[in-house]
Amino acid sequence: MSPQLKMIALDADDLAVISTHVQDARVQASDIIWRQGEKRLVIGMSRLDWEQTLEGEAEPRRLVAALRFDRVLACKSRNIDLAAADKVLDLIGIEFHPRDGRAEEPSGSALLLFAQGGAIRLDVECLECELTDLGADELGIGLEIEGEG
Repeated sequence: MSPQLKMIALDADDLAVISTHVQDARVQASDIIWRQGEKRLVIGMSRLDWEQTLEGEAEPRRLVAALRFDRVLACKSRNIDLAAADKVLDLIGIEFHPRDGRAEEPSGSALLLFAQGGAIRLDVECLECELTDLGADELGIGLEIEGEG
C-alpha cells in the first residue's frame, strides 16, 4: 500500500501535480462545501490511487481524500446542481489562470473541470490548495466532512 498523500500547492506548477492525483476522482455534490465566511472551499472525494496503479497493482484502489482551497474570494459553478446531493461528478482536472495572464502574480482563478461540462471557478487572492488522503475508500464514494481539525 502506498503512503497517504498530503500535498500543498502555492503556484500553478504545484497545482498541476495535485491535478494529476485527483484526475478521475468521484465527487458527490453534497461533498462540495463552500464556506464563504472562511474564504474556503472543501471538496470530499474518492480518488484513484495513481501511485499504486503505476506500481502495477492489478486492482485499482480508491482513497477518500479532501481537497481544500483557502483565500477564496468568490466561488462560482456551471452545470453543477448542488441541490442534487446524491449526484456524482467526475473530476477531470484543475487549472490555474493568473490574473491578467501574468505568471508571477499569485492571484487568479482555479478552475475545477468535471465531465459533462461541469466546472467550479474559484477566484483566489493567492493560490493556496491542499490535498490530503484520509484512508481507503471501503464504502464507496460518499464522504461527509463535518468540520476540520
